[in-house]
Amino acid sequence: MPKYVLFYESADDVASKAPAHFPAQQEDGSMAIFTTRQAAEAFARSDPFVLNGVVRRWSVREWNEAIARS
Repeated sequence: MPKYVLFYESADDVASKAPAHFPAQQEDGSMAIFTTRQAAEAFARSDPFVLNGVVRRWSVREWNEAIARS
């Protein structure tokens, strides 16, 4: 069963905007994994980072999990 990865690209001024919403935010972007595309999109559309311009753009991609055996 595929999963869906939500990618965020940080805005240029993330260092000045992010602390108001989450003090420990890193400056290079982020990703999260969801079980449905709809859940990923709903999360992004209501995320304070997206709503307040901390995230420049976001995208959702289908992801097939692979686990390597050692």
